Amino acid sequence: MNYEKLHHFIANEMRMAQVYQPVMLLQLLKNNGEASVRQIAQAILDKDPTQLEYFSEIVKNMVGHVLTKRRGVTEKNGEMYRLIGSETLSDEQVKTLVDLCERKIADFEEKRGDSLWSHRSQGYRPISGSVRYQVLSRAKFRCELCGIPADEKNIEVDHIHPKSLGGQDDLSNFQALCYSCNSAKRNTDNTDFRDLKSLYEQRLEKCLFCEILLMDRTRVVGENSLSYAIRDAFPVTEGHTLLIPKRHVVDYFGLIPAEANALNLLMAEQRLVLLQADPSIAGFNLGMNSGEAAGQTIYHCHVHLIPRRKGDIAEPRGGVRNIIPGKGHY
Repeated sequence: MNYEKLHHFIANEMRMAQVYQPVMLLQLLKNNGEASVRQIAQAILDKDPTQLEYFSEIVKNMVGHVLTKRRGVTEKNGEMYRLIGSETLSDEQVKTLVDLCERKIADFEEKRGDSLWSHRSQGYRPISGSVRYQVLSRAKFRCELCGIPADEKNIEVDHIHPKSLGGQDDLSNFQALCYSCNSAKRNTDNTDFRDLKSLYEQRLEKCLFCEILLMDRTRVVGENSLSYAIRDAFPVTEGHTLLIPKRHVVDYFGLIPAEANALNLLMAEQRLVLLQADPSIAGFNLGMNSGEAAGQTIYHCHVHLIPRRKGDIAEPRGGVRNIIPGKGHY
């Protein structure tokens, strides 16, 4: 490609969803037309402020906190750190300490090998733009932990159940977190992720909803990694559907966020299925029973999705308020 064609491509034909193309071309132009994958990746990394912000949070909340608050090796003033006693060190002493730090790093890298950064790379595959959009759109472009909007802080797509521990690339297992919450998640979330895989697989013998997946899968009308749907055996209205977590959990309040996401996604899918199959459906009631006093009879969480049609009862006003007679009219 000659100068004129390349100039025309960059000026008029380059279609950009990110800065990656011109950054790559810059590296090639500055290095006599050749650059390695790592060189190009480093150039992109240098252009990505979210990476700087991510590791800034690591410095402030992890390594800086340890060296300053716990060990008293450094002190912090605003955004600046200072090595306590650095002014007393000779050039030779500084060189010796630098060599010592580099040896500590080399020894640690040799000891840990490829596992050193496996928590950031194991099972990693870039999340596609379409999936990212769906996750952020579902979260209304806000962090699902602190609520900050995407126009104030970069929002990342996070695996709730970590990918490295068996988490799936399933919409029900994604959440939107700002870079601060995502970097701090390991410290603030008290869930023991080592047990999540076995936790999701918990079943109870002789539980109706635990056994359906094993013994009566013909009833299943929808499914994702953590939940499934069946039509109610004793429907209130035609199309009455139950959304059920695969894990044995007593009620909705015991769900893990990934399971709640899975149920919500499946509920939205089944709503569309029902609407497409029956144009007479004009509304829905959603409900769950938690505890004997609330009418729960099967102690495995399940959410009722009940289609409603005009005229199916004389007076629909009040909806779920009618579970107690006389409370639907107000």
